[in-house]
Amino acid sequence: EVELVESGGGLVQAGGSLRLACAVSGFTFDDYAIGWFRQAPGKEREGVSCISSRVGSAYYADSVKGRFTSSRDNAKNTVYLQMNSLKPEDTAWYYCAADPLATCGADIPPVPGGMDYWGKGTLVTVSS
Repeated sequence: EVELVESGGGLVQAGGSLRLACAVSGFTFDDYAIGWFRQAPGKEREGVSCISSRVGSAYYADSVKGRFTSSRDNAKNTVYLQMNSLKPEDTAWYYCAADPLATCGADIPPVPGGMDYWGKGTLVTVSS
């Protein structure tokens, strides 16, 4: 069974930091790209980042570039999203997702339709 489980969400004040984790099981972890998405009430799901061994650099949305960093620990089958300098507009449910084609990264954003497996999400709330 393929499973992705997010953790690390919570309540933080503006300017603070959180580190999200996406634990992956059930498939060969390093063959897949792992994207992070977020969705706030009334808004479309947004691709935040994507990390892939097939692409030399990670993708970051303009809204988070310079503040968020995605990393991968293959030994632990875990992808992380370090979120710094958080803003109230970062408040959302955050999801990790796996793309078996591993196409996203660098200048190519992750898209929801390209991801085959999803976690159930973790809630990030940033207070002003």
